[in-house]
Amino acid sequence: MKLVHDRHSGERIDLDLRGLLSDPSTRVLPLVGERAPVQENENGGMPTLSTRAPREGDVTGEVVVFLGRDEAGRALIVVAEPAEDPAGVASPADTITDDLDAQGDTADTAEITEISWQGLRDIGPWLPPGDAEAFMAAQGMAAWHRSHRFCPRCGAATESAAAGWVRRCPVEGRELYPRTDPAVIMGIRDADDRLLLGRGPQWPEGRRSVLAGFVEPGESLEDAVRREVAEEVGIVVDRVEYVDSQPWPFPASLMLGFAGWSTTTDIVCDPAEMAEAEWFTREEVARAVREGELLLPGRLSIARRLIEGWFGKRMFVPQIDERGGQPWIRPS
Repeated sequence: MKLVHDRHSGERIDLDLRGLLSDPSTRVLPLVGERAPVQENENGGMPTLSTRAPREGDVTGEVVVFLGRDEAGRALIVVAEPAEDPAGVASPADTITDDLDAQGDTADTAEITEISWQGLRDIGPWLPPGDAEAFMAAQGMAAWHRSHRFCPRCGAATESAAAGWVRRCPVEGRELYPRTDPAVIMGIRDADDRLLLGRGPQWPEGRRSVLAGFVEPGESLEDAVRREVAEEVGIVVDRVEYVDSQPWPFPASLMLGFAGWSTTTDIVCDPAEMAEAEWFTREEVARAVREGELLLPGRLSIARRLIEGWFGKRMFVPQIDERGGQPWIRPS
């Protein structure tokens, strides 16, 4: 069962968060810094987020946001607190009660082998899609609340409203809404159907991904694709086709995935944007991944989907796809 079956956005304006947090059927997803509690099961199945019943004091949490309802109609609320010392946060005895709930049914604690606090980058690729969606929403909303505590016009402290989906200036009555920054990410191919992969200057040797960048004001998504590729590697792109999208709450991006076809192949890297870039055939990618010379983005990222869409099938990337690997992506 998905943690959030329906966001129930129509409820937000008049929703009584205090009332929901006094209802024992409400599920609370705690978030400390950027980490949430994750449970492992004895049967070796997928890890899942752990939710709990409301507690006294939840309503005064740093960030309190109604995320929606599950299929049983139960509300899911994220209660976020600032990051603390990891040693003080990771103890299940201090932070998780016996009232655990991962997919909508009360969990039997005898089946739980481990509960740990994990970041989205760490655990996201192995969570069920519904859990990953809830984690992304929770983290994105928490980051937005923390960065919009004051009115940008008068400087007054803002107040949370509309079940956490609005911040309101009490002086001007101005309303602030959650921000999402559009970023394009593109798998660029040449006339020989080779794929362009690059390494940002901050990345270690061997890591490669497709190119990405933020959309500028007054710019279409397709033009953003062409501009970013030209700026980063000097390649001219003609045809551009939309492929897929992905929320990326680090802190507030929406990744819009495209395939693009170049009319030139000579690479001239902007050293501030791209340390190196190369054209790869499918055979070269397969060999380099197999031999450990090429580290691709993790399964959590749309970058990996774009690469595998070009490649023609899913790939296994050692050091990235094993549990404990670090999925990564960074718009330039």
